Amino acid sequence: MPGIPLGVLDLVPVSSGSTAAEALRRSIDLARRAEEFGYARYWFAEHHLNPGVAGTSPAVVLALTASATSTIRLGSGAVQLGHRTALSTVEEFGLIDALHPGRIDLGLGRSAGRPRPSEGPGPRPPLTSVVDGYAPNGLRIPEPFSFARLLGHPRVALQQKLLNLPGAQPQEYGEQVDDVLALLRGEYRSPEGVEAHAVPGEGAEVDVWILGSSGGVSAETAGRNGLRFAANYHVSPAAVLEAAEGYRAAFKPSAELERPYLTVSADVVVAEDEETAHELATGYGAWVRSIRTAEGAIPYPTPAEARALPWTEEDRQLVADRVETRFVGSARTVADDLERLQEATDADELLITTITHGHEDRVHSYRLLAEEWRRRSAG
Repeated sequence: MPGIPLGVLDLVPVSSGSTAAEALRRSIDLARRAEEFGYARYWFAEHHLNPGVAGTSPAVVLALTASATSTIRLGSGAVQLGHRTALSTVEEFGLIDALHPGRIDLGLGRSAGRPRPSEGPGPRPPLTSVVDGYAPNGLRIPEPFSFARLLGHPRVALQQKLLNLPGAQPQEYGEQVDDVLALLRGEYRSPEGVEAHAVPGEGAEVDVWILGSSGGVSAETAGRNGLRFAANYHVSPAAVLEAAEGYRAAFKPSAELERPYLTVSADVVVAEDEETAHELATGYGAWVRSIRTAEGAIPYPTPAEARALPWTEEDRQLVADRVETRFVGSARTVADDLERLQEATDADELLITTITHGHEDRVHSYRLLAEEWRRRSAG
């Protein structure tokens, strides 16, 4: 565990009573503070049609944040390739890299706003056996959450309609990643042999990552290309071991990497004591519920607002896997949880996402965790 870097994943959350503009300013401020605290990288997620999330364009927010920071690596977690082209992605990140060379991570994801049914022959067996919902070292591995109920939801269909041009068909994900890599390397050729050169973009000093929630297509694509991989424990905790195992099983050394390189995400809230941390985390269940009912992420509520919302047993079951796998407590408690996650997945890094209603509470959570992590690494 000593020396394992921590990174930040930011959704640019909008708090209740606040605005998207305030959320953006707060995220840029948090990136500055994360740089001061010693975090290794700062990534922005991409989400659409969510009243409580302002992170709709990682490239735009990255460009703004790059000008406000100086050393921390910045990236996307992740660009949704399902509704954009390889060329537009390479050109956007090439523009940022042109002014901030060597600091940019291009994280690529598959999602285009629509949950996907299971593909392929089924999940791979995990690296370690899971008994009664726990890995051998005590990491919680809940039952998988099924997105089947959302597949035909009209709001999901509307998002697809608004994100894609009429009649457009997403390119197969593995082929699209191949095109991104070819454009970055200056090796792109059409089937007819015509060259294409992205300027800016070709030769950009970006590190390419693949983000995935299972051991399926994303993990295989990352491994086959010898790329870095990010597994989403905070989104799909049930499949994190499968994702790590699938990536490593598919890995082939590349010019970029000789061995697999894995980061794993975790949802975290840290405070001075357990009671305060759990109070700050009160709004999480209601926020996840709004996402999983296709309502779209609501503005993040205060603890009092969250307690006033109606709540049923069905609601509890809907969000149980996410609530049970969020790490909440003192810095010591949460650092213990993160060590357990790192041990179970053998991650090379950990990616921390923290959402609280108050901005200073969020900053304080990252500060306390960084201090505790640094103390353990030094010891």
